[in-house]
Amino acid sequence: MLMYDALSSDYDYFVNWDGRLKLELTFLEQALSGVRRGAAPVRVLDAACGTGWHAIALAQRGYQVAGADLSAGMVERARANASQAGVEAEFQQRGFGELSSAFRGFDALLCLGNSLPHLLSAVEVRRALQDFAACLRPGGVLLIQNRNFDAVMAQRLRWMGPESHREAGREWLFLRFYDFEPDGLIAFHVITLYRQEGAAWEQKVTSTRLRPQLEGELRRALAEAGFEDVQSFGNMQGEAFDPVKSSNLVVTARLAQ
Repeated sequence: MLMYDALSSDYDYFVNWDGRLKLELTFLEQALSGVRRGAAPVRVLDAACGTGWHAIALAQRGYQVAGADLSAGMVERARANASQAGVEAEFQQRGFGELSSAFRGFDALLCLGNSLPHLLSAVEVRRALQDFAACLRPGGVLLIQNRNFDAVMAQRLRWMGPESHREAGREWLFLRFYDFEPDGLIAFHVITLYRQEGAAWEQKVTSTRLRPQLEGELRRALAEAGFEDVQSFGNMQGEAFDPVKSSNLVVTARLAQ
């Protein structure tokens, strides 16, 4: 998690949260609509929550939320963001495979931001999905958002679009790219350029490894972990999944009753 601890101070400049949440919340709430039970608030766990903004946005809409992330830096930022937003949300430093020791009986679990591919073996993925299932009540909903690695691997797509931000006389530029490794894994690199406006650019490079997760593999692993009604989408607006053209793989599933 050294990469994400290093990125945690800049991560909210890397993501346009206002724009992203505006695009994604309608689909998120539609996915959550089927788990509501009477007047009780829907309980949502955001696994790999990053700086917490999905959980915070849902809390502002009346959901009871909690978040977890393996990065201490991300959890610290999430707590600060929740405090600044004036919402109640519990954030803990916990990774995949250890969530259910602290979080149980949730109506829904989110795993967004291409987080699951950080697990580097099929065994680790199975354990994580079993852990997700143990966090949910029967009938609870799981929503996963990954990169569309069907397209990435077939077309050897190395580069993602650059992101930039300017605020209070400071500038940031973020560049992301992959290296394809002989063992089938991917080295994921983020180059961060930053400066005071008008000054020379400074830079840092952070890297981690990913295991490309194809749609068929993920669907099979979900079924093995006790999930059903698995549906695949191409983005967080609910468009149909196209293994060639979609930028993302978004999967919803329901824990068997």
